[in-house]
Amino acid sequence: MSLHLTLTTPLRIEADVPDVASLRAEDASGDFGILPGHADFLTVIGAGVMRWRAASGPWHYAALRGAVLSVHADAVRVAAREAILSDDLSHLRAEVSAARARAEDTRRSLRSQSARLHARAIRQLMRQLGPGGDSLGLEEAGT
Repeated sequence: MSLHLTLTTPLRIEADVPDVASLRAEDASGDFGILPGHADFLTVIGAGVMRWRAASGPWHYAALRGAVLSVHADAVRVAAREAILSDDLSHLRAEVSAARARAEDTRRSLRSQSARLHARAIRQLMRQLGPGGDSLGLEEAGT
């Protein structure tokens, strides 16, 4: 007996492994393991590392963010916002660190771009209001 693991993100199928002997992950309640014949199960994994292996093979790892894991009839399905896979845990740590750095750079760039757009919009409003008073026609006529 074995488990069939399917790991997906919004853009692709990250892993489709038909011969998983065991799987381990962690949710808000703690660490858990799944073996063939496991009862139906559903949980949310906010962020963490899931690992699995075939009966005699090495461990494989996936760093997950925003995942839902379900088990039904020896099928383990994981749908995650983000997943980074590796066969080496230290390599996975480096990949996750690099992904975090890229995400932070993107956030910084977006904040800076947003601030520039906001400042430009304020400058345009100030030019339209200008020294001549109400250029938007908000004052009543003839006053």
